Amino acid sequence: MQTRFEHFALASMLGQGEAPPRLDGKLCFAQQWQRQVFGVALALSKAGYFDWEDFRLKLIAAIGEWEDSHRLDDRSWSYYERWLTALERLLVEQGLIAAEDLVARPPDTPGIGLAAKP
Repeated sequence: MQTRFEHFALASMLGQGEAPPRLDGKLCFAQQWQRQVFGVALALSKAGYFDWEDFRLKLIAAIGEWEDSHRLDDRSWSYYERWLTALERLLVEQGLIAAEDLVARPPDTPGIGLAAKP
């Protein structure tokens, strides 16, 4: 069951290019980390660490960057990697985490190396 905030957050994205993947109307997560990063973004926004619209705009930008640098039929596409990219960038921008801490992740962990980017 979704809280009112979760419903608002998801509804604000439905029908948009940045809408989460769904299967039979339910959110679709292929791996546990995807469910976790989805929940973290919702929880932090709901707790007031950032505005949901700011996250949504970061997600749109992350998707656009991927589309600009890949063919649209590129099988490496991952919606939740874009979600994680948007969340990481917003957390660094808001001063909630240092970019260096993100780079210290294990190499097989999805996401981006923010310290290498200005």
